[in-house]
Amino acid sequence: MSTGAKIAIGGVAVGLLLIPLIGFWMSLLVIVGVPAVAYFALDPSQRRRLRRINRKEIGR
Repeated sequence: MSTGAKIAIGGVAVGLLLIPLIGFWMSLLVIVGVPAVAYFALDPSQRRRLRRINRKEIGR
């Protein structure tokens, strides 16, 4: 499993665990925000590579 997938799964897991503590909307923000921040933390060249790999897998 790639590092990006691990981060995304971790963000979803943390968001789901936080629902009873901070409410639905804040948890949804965590679920969407963690993977988005991880993506934007990449260099532009890493983002291009990630998009290219994702497109190649879709075309199988």
